[in-house]
Amino acid sequence: MSKRTYALMAAWTVAIIYGVTFTIAKDVMPAYVDAFGFIFMRVGGSTLLFWLASIGINRLNPAKKQKIDKKDFFRIIAAAFFGVAFNMLTFFKGLSYTSPIMGAVLMVTTPMIVLVLSAIIMRERMQRQKVAGIFLGLAGTVLLILYGKSMINAPNAALGNFLVFVNAVSYGFYLILVKKLMDKYSPYTFVKWIYLFGFIMVIPFGWEEFQQIEWHSMPLSVYWKIGFVIVVSTFLTYLLNLLSMKELKPTTVAVFIYLQPFFASIFAISLGKDELSWVKIGSSLLIFLGVYLVTQKKEKQADKKGIT
Repeated sequence: MSKRTYALMAAWTVAIIYGVTFTIAKDVMPAYVDAFGFIFMRVGGSTLLFWLASIGINRLNPAKKQKIDKKDFFRIIAAAFFGVAFNMLTFFKGLSYTSPIMGAVLMVTTPMIVLVLSAIIMRERMQRQKVAGIFLGLAGTVLLILYGKSMINAPNAALGNFLVFVNAVSYGFYLILVKKLMDKYSPYTFVKWIYLFGFIMVIPFGWEEFQQIEWHSMPLSVYWKIGFVIVVSTFLTYLLNLLSMKELKPTTVAVFIYLQPFFASIFAISLGKDELSWVKIGSSLLIFLGVYLVTQKKEKQADKKGIT
């Protein structure tokens, strides 16, 4: 298989994991851990994992060890803010106020944001095929939420939805910022720094809530869910996202966010918290068609310009 195929498989895997994460994270907060306390654990645990992984890889392949140029640390710090600190703080706080499926649906604004940012910042051409794919995916996702049964426990949906939207904007900036780092370094070289700076930014917000956690009152299942969010939903997905961005454009990676509400609904249906309908089947087909249009590249253009 080609590198592009592996990159697309990584992007699909991330969409599935994130779709499941909406419900799993909602089961943990705010019942057992407040949003910012959860982020403190998530970013802190992932930072440790990224540094351990980097040390291990450098020992196995010392010849491939890279050093980051001082001028690139500004971009790394900016990526840490938009991709870790501000991104996660607004998302988890928003998710604690709104429903998992609604939170997933609001994330679909990211491809639109990335498309516009790519056109402005990276001067990426807005191809008709991609624009059509993004709007088809958006239409399918809106149908999925409007006619689907959202999960309960949304104490302040308006504020939660706004924070999730802000998170989507933040993540759009992150995808643009990190693309140039991907072209220059191995993911293991800079992701550890992104998370270290991100963790430093998160400490003032999450430390107090982290101290308030009543560990003794937590069921064993909650410990497993926290571990899943740290190891799988954060550490693994960020690596897979970075690997997929090595071969794909930011707009292509971002469009896979459309799949998150679909997988969130599938997971909810499997738990008996939602039900299947023809509207959901139709909206899912629109989402898949949208993803297909955006991920397909024109052969002539690819041959002439090497566009991925």
